Amino acid sequence: MEQLAQVIRQMIQISESEMAELLGFCTPAYFNNKALLSKPGEVPQEIFFITKGLLRVIVTDVEGTDHSMHFALENQFIADYSAFILKQPSLQTLQALEPMEVIIMPRVAIDWGYANLQQGDKLGRLIAEYYFIYQDHRIRNLYARTPMERYEALGQVFPNIQNRVPQHMIASYLGMTPVHLSRLKKADRQKI
Repeated sequence: MEQLAQVIRQMIQISESEMAELLGFCTPAYFNNKALLSKPGEVPQEIFFITKGLLRVIVTDVEGTDHSMHFALENQFIADYSAFILKQPSLQTLQALEPMEVIIMPRVAIDWGYANLQQGDKLGRLIAEYYFIYQDHRIRNLYARTPMERYEALGQVFPNIQNRVPQHMIASYLGMTPVHLSRLKKADRQKI
């Protein structure tokens, strides 16, 4: 819980009593590699804070093909935020790509934080702004950057991701085939 508390303290001013009460709603959880933290069709009732491990956000198209929409690493909050906020069934799957340790922040914790923390609104806004900026950059990258530029920027967004995620998932995230990604990686190595 201390890892979550440190991140929250970096974002807002919060008293020890406020922190203790907020964390009282939260529970640590452990997930094995490939475990599903959230599935499509379910209304999300929690936000996950990752203390250890790596998660992939997947959307499956009508033909049954999985698309990597996002990866989430240590010290990040993750959920299908739109579905969480709107209390609607999710279209996303959240899948552990490594053994994971998370802190589950149930809806009651989020609601309590907004209603009772002096800077609860600010905390929610900062988390939402981070996610909005990430999504905005992701869309811009897909449409305004070359495949090589997208590949080169990947490590800035997700440090060491190439060593933690299979190539086909990275290719899916970058909007290309695994074969195309292999060619880009080869060309990138030849520049050195």
